[in-house]
Amino acid sequence: MGTAIVLAIVAGAAGLAVRSMVRDKKAGKSLQCGGDCSHCGGCH
Repeated sequence: MGTAIVLAIVAGAAGLAVRSMVRDKKAGKSLQCGGDCSHCGGCH
C-alpha cells in the first residue's frame, strides 16, 4: 500500500514537471538558454 502511494506521488511530480516544460516551450522559452526562441536564429 505504501509503495503505491509513493509511486502516485512520484508520478504526479513527474507529470507536473513535464507539463511545466511543455507550457514553457509553447510560450517560446528554451530549456537550454532561457531566452526568447522567437528571436533566435538558431531555432529555425
